[in-house]
Amino acid sequence: MKAVEILPEGYCRIDTVDLQKDKKASLMVNLLSVIIALLLAVPMHFVVPIDSFFNMEDGMKAYLIRFAMLMVCIILYVVLHEAIHGIAMKICRTKKVKYGFTGLYAFAGSQDFYDKKSYFFIALAPIVFWGIVLAVINLMVPTEWFWVVYMIQIFNISGAAGDLFVTVKFSRLPSDILVQDTGVAMTVFSREKSRK
Repeated sequence: MKAVEILPEGYCRIDTVDLQKDKKASLMVNLLSVIIALLLAVPMHFVVPIDSFFNMEDGMKAYLIRFAMLMVCIILYVVLHEAIHGIAMKICRTKKVKYGFTGLYAFAGSQDFYDKKSYFFIALAPIVFWGIVLAVINLMVPTEWFWVVYMIQIFNISGAAGDLFVTVKFSRLPSDILVQDTGVAMTVFSREKSRK
């Protein structure tokens, strides 16, 4: 896997996904995020009831500590999610990764171009890496801390709705595509003519 700094000759733009400008795509991604969150939360409630998170048997202080820890971990998770995208880009030999926050999305981006496999590796690396890490932690924590970790897992998977959306969308494109992901906008180039 190797990033390409200059678009090869003969390639032309065949598609663009910009979640900041394309309101329809943004709405689809946000709806997908909510659906994923519900699909993860509702069935798990029947395995470990969510009221264990709100358990006050240890007192209000213990609950507030769990709640504060959840808020801190979610903020930390956003940073670590983007860091994994950046590490994946570096594995693909990107020289310069740009990080940012648009107010709606945090991002890691680059001016480089990635082949299909490399791009999917970059897009899915955080959901896979953190999914495994959080699942292991979930198995080790006491019941009252289960939902603290599991809510971060829900945030991990549902928050990656944009990554899942572009992975599915781009999987239908020609095998020779090169993707430039500057953060919130992904531009796809190919030698082959393709429908958008």
